[in-house]
Amino acid sequence: MQTIKNTRLIKDKAFELGFSFVGVSKADFLEEEAPRLEAWLKMNAHGEMGYMANHFDKRLDPRLLVEGTKSVVSLLYNYYTEERQEDPNAPKISKYAYGKDYHTLIKVKLKELFTFIQDEIGEVGGRYFVDSAPVLDKAWAKKSGLGWIGKNANLINKQQGSFFFIAELLLDLELEYNETPIKDFCGTCTKCIDACPTGAIIKPYVVDGSRCISYFTIELKDAIPVEVKGMFEDWMFGCDICQDVCPWNRFSLQHNESWFEPHPDLLKLTKSDWEEIEQPLFQEIFRKSAVKRTKFSGLKRNIEFLK
Repeated sequence: MQTIKNTRLIKDKAFELGFSFVGVSKADFLEEEAPRLEAWLKMNAHGEMGYMANHFDKRLDPRLLVEGTKSVVSLLYNYYTEERQEDPNAPKISKYAYGKDYHTLIKVKLKELFTFIQDEIGEVGGRYFVDSAPVLDKAWAKKSGLGWIGKNANLINKQQGSFFFIAELLLDLELEYNETPIKDFCGTCTKCIDACPTGAIIKPYVVDGSRCISYFTIELKDAIPVEVKGMFEDWMFGCDICQDVCPWNRFSLQHNESWFEPHPDLLKLTKSDWEEIEQPLFQEIFRKSAVKRTKFSGLKRNIEFLK
């Protein structure tokens, strides 16, 4: 059958491009997610991330975002690394930001995949995204069979854990869809909830984004509230705590993507190096990094807050 053949073709090309897992789901209204998203926004869990309240309907139905969409192809790209900062007392940076900005790399790969689909299958319309549109990427990845949403609100893949970037293609093409509901394997484990120093995981599966260390160190543009002083466990950009303690991440595999290799100096910097960092070194180390999003002034603010 053509849908099966086309699905196989797309998946094989995605694996060839370096994606670890690929799943496909039928584009329709995310009924289960609608009340959850509404409740989350009502409790102001998005804080100053105003964009999360925009395009509510489009977030729940990709057919409203890209007209004619029939299929959502979800893709996971591994960024896990065993590498660590050498000084245990240095301010910490989230693993996903060790290397160059993932948006740049993954967009190139998505474009190549989309072009391949048009060349091999024919006139296929659609768009592709990686964190760049109102798409509930974790919900679609779950629906396509790539994992379940854990108690820390991350997508967890049974084979390799949760250290993945999620991307998607919205296509006006019928494909073979995942029909198997994904089981939740979190069980009675509460390690992520217990480990979160700011209490951002307010109950299983509900994260108050406005209390997350990643929010304070990346999204928040104003001064960090004094009431969370001393709670950051030395994280200056992002936070990996709820993933590091997750038992499923014992299955994580070292990525083999050169784009994600850290700048040679990044992991060597000591606590005092970071506290005395100047703009030229910041520009050199983070020239093509996602850390540029917080700017030099933002990173300095975060480092000062940790003192």
